[in-house]
Amino acid sequence: MAIDSVVVRQRVEDLDAAVPFYEKLTGSTASRFAFAGVTLASVGPFLLFAGPDEAAQRVAGVAATLVVADLNAAVDEAQGGGAEIVMPIQPTPNGHRVVLRHPHGGVFEYIGP
Repeated sequence: MAIDSVVVRQRVEDLDAAVPFYEKLTGSTASRFAFAGVTLASVGPFLLFAGPDEAAQRVAGVAATLVVADLNAAVDEAQGGGAEIVMPIQPTPNGHRVVLRHPHGGVFEYIGP
């Protein structure tokens, strides 16, 4: 399994106010979408999100998003090393995702085709 990139998650109070800073910082244009009760903006290596506490806490409970080329292979390899599935593979606005708890306690979202 190879991790192609890592996306840092950052909760913000006001998504509209935060996006311009991250666009300038990264030189990227934000891609906005809604998922699981929160509004999100993907800006370069950052995933900004805002929303009600209950929904935002579910998103904040994941340390980072790991982008992989082969999601099924990544899950198989991670499980072979002791990872547990927290949320099974499901479609999202940007591909498919799964949430895994690594054997040392970290919780990560994996995104792939």
